Amino acid sequence: MTDLPDTDARIERQPLLDAILTRLRDMIIEGALPPGTRLNEGQIGQQLGVSRTPLREAIKYLASEGLVELVPARGAVVKQFGAREVRDMLEVIRMLEQQAGLIACAQASDAGIAQVRALHDRMLDCYQRRDRLAYYKLNQAIHSAIVALADNGALSEVHSRLQTRLKRIRFIGHEGPERWAHAVAEHEAIIAALEARDADGLSAILGRHLTQAWERVRDDLPQT
Repeated sequence: MTDLPDTDARIERQPLLDAILTRLRDMIIEGALPPGTRLNEGQIGQQLGVSRTPLREAIKYLASEGLVELVPARGAVVKQFGAREVRDMLEVIRMLEQQAGLIACAQASDAGIAQVRALHDRMLDCYQRRDRLAYYKLNQAIHSAIVALADNGALSEVHSRLQTRLKRIRFIGHEGPERWAHAVAEHEAIIAALEARDADGLSAILGRHLTQAWERVRDDLPQT
């Protein structure tokens, strides 16, 4: 019987790749790697203390997510989205979340809704502490959780793909105390409608929320 190959290195490598991916995503979200920035593997590898091989894998994965694009003669570049692209993606996300909200109010379990409430409460705690990145991640987790309550794999897949591409865009939508406070108020209304199983109310609130998301970022985007 042939011995299985030693897989220890492969097992250890995956957490490293995940850690690099998380750090690079955060750097893109927070603007440490602004749109249009070329990803210099040597410089970033030195900054993160990792070799080029897992870093290169992480960059390829980010390209598959749409956060990075591979440009001939330039290499990997942080994706720059124009206003038209962002508007179109937010419009699709709006329709997906409104549909998910209708379904969730009709069929989600009480336990499932309670899990969304728990995420919401954690998000509010981050808001009180002004931990913006942690707040943002929980904010996006809430949107994904509401979509997941619809129990439609195709809907969740498309939503996840678009939401990933808009990570930086959605983050800048919370810049400034007034914008941030308004986004929190919208989320308070979302969770109240979900807990009340007010399908029409939740759909309307989600629609306004995504429309406001566009209005908060449109002037900051290249008009292409």
